[in-house]
Amino acid sequence: MDLKFVDLFLNPKVWGLLGAVIAFMVAALGSSKACGTAGQAAAGVVTEEPSRFAATMILQALPATQAIYGFVIAFMIVNKIPATETLETGLALLATGLPVGIVGYISAIWQGKVATAGIHLVAKRPEALGNAIIYALMVEMFAILSLVVSILMLNQI
Repeated sequence: MDLKFVDLFLNPKVWGLLGAVIAFMVAALGSSKACGTAGQAAAGVVTEEPSRFAATMILQALPATQAIYGFVIAFMIVNKIPATETLETGLALLATGLPVGIVGYISAIWQGKVATAGIHLVAKRPEALGNAIIYALMVEMFAILSLVVSILMLNQI
């Protein structure tokens, strides 16, 4: 086995960077997919009812928060990397990125589906925007919990 590969594999900073990548990239992939799905539905509604733009845009934007949560954790992980000296610390930083990355991905996709349903609701009943937002925020709770778990884990490193 090539010595450079082994050195890279044992480098704790690499593992920390991987944690930051997972935290942001995975959550952002879910957010982009969800916002895209909801945006397609919103565009269809606005085609028929241009006055519903603001309501549908709010619902379309809700799944973007998971990418923001992933960014926050990635930023916090990257700030700890310079002081990372042991493989144990690097792997701990990797583990810190997992909750917000994985739960963020899944919750974003489901929130996008709920937001899309909310967009369809607002198309027929514009006064139901608050209800549609509440439905989407119920899914958001899981992303918030994953953010808190990642922060709690990071504070132990």
